[in-house]
Amino acid sequence: MRGARKRLCSALIVAYGLFSLYAAYTVFLRPRRPSAPRPSHRDRRGPRDNVAVGNEEWNPWEVDEKNELIASQQRYKAHLQVIKNARSHLEQTSLKVQIWGKAAIGLYLWQHIFEGQLEPADVTAQWREGSQKAGKTHFSFITGPSVVPGYFSVEAENVVLVLNGREAAKIAYATQWLRYAQTLIQTRKIQRVAVVLLGNEQCNNEWIQPYLKRNGGFVNLLFVTYDYALVNDEDVFQWPLGVATYRNFPVVEPSWSMLRDPRPYLCNFLGTVYKNSSRETLIEILKQDEFNKLCWIAAREQWQPQETNESFKNYQDALLQSDLTLCPVGVNTECYRIYEACSSGSLPVVEDVMTPGGCGNSSVRRSAPLQLLKTMGAPFIFIKNWKELPAVLEKEKKMSLQEKTDRRKKLLEWYQNFKAAMSHKFINTLENSFLPSGKG
Repeated sequence: MRGARKRLCSALIVAYGLFSLYAAYTVFLRPRRPSAPRPSHRDRRGPRDNVAVGNEEWNPWEVDEKNELIASQQRYKAHLQVIKNARSHLEQTSLKVQIWGKAAIGLYLWQHIFEGQLEPADVTAQWREGSQKAGKTHFSFITGPSVVPGYFSVEAENVVLVLNGREAAKIAYATQWLRYAQTLIQTRKIQRVAVVLLGNEQCNNEWIQPYLKRNGGFVNLLFVTYDYALVNDEDVFQWPLGVATYRNFPVVEPSWSMLRDPRPYLCNFLGTVYKNSSRETLIEILKQDEFNKLCWIAAREQWQPQETNESFKNYQDALLQSDLTLCPVGVNTECYRIYEACSSGSLPVVEDVMTPGGCGNSSVRRSAPLQLLKTMGAPFIFIKNWKELPAVLEKEKKMSLQEKTDRRKKLLEWYQNFKAAMSHKFINTLENSFLPSGKG
């Protein structure tokens, strides 16, 4: 009996406690709601100051409630927008393109222009691949020695074939790939083909002409390096030479020190000096006492396709530690050194001279050599003769660090914008050509 009373008392105490808590919540914490709808502004009588307080219930939490409601609505709209953007992103992927990288210039396209990643990261891997979406297109990229005709999966109806057409042996290999692509077109396994071509340094690219669609072939678009006279910006486009990816020149990320730090050398030239070339004149000028200690010079008599680890590191250091990079002509005016200097914040001093061969002005550009770079407003120093160099170096010695910093910033920004513009042009050209009418 006594136990039952204790339980009853305990229950009453708990009930009283719960009731007290509820009452406190109701009085002090629970937001109050108006007991009746508030009259609209139109229904109110007389001036606002004469409205009796009793006509509408005062709510001290009203402003907070409104703010919370507005914030909630904004969050909801933001979530809806995210969903719409994601849906739009999926719906706009109208084109699938597979890039077959069978020349080192393909790495410049993928890693430097597209800023794409490759797996595995090991540059010696037999097979490397990557993918990304850009514009309305989903790109996949494959490269490496294991990418062999007939021994990999063709995953898209649209193909970009990256080839080397610089010399006879490379052209023979490139032709095998073109014939393979032609077979896939004929068997309807792919529908459209574009080619990115490392062209001949003297622009002797006649061998690829029969493969162009306008000549009865199957290649819809051709992107080719150097000042090829048949560039028309309709189906043949000039493409930048880029950095020497075949020597594994890396993507260089700009840094504060690259931009701001003083550089110990006014200029650099590390390269091959060919007999009876303008490079001999350049070296003679640089050997003068007043310039010999101001510039990083390392000349050799024979060209080497591959660098040693030491020579490659020296070259990269020279770019990063020099205000100017001297770019004499070789077989062609355009060289890897120009782009490598840009990526390192070292201003190219370019010998603006046309080299022998078939390169020259096209129907759409009349500023050869280096038509593409000039059209894009490259902020370089262009000279016609290396005898102009002493005056350039004298001017350089008088520049302040702030002036050089501003110039580096301008160069790095230009190069970044240049790559972005080439990416945009490449993607738009593919989409306009490959997508059905009305979707491009």
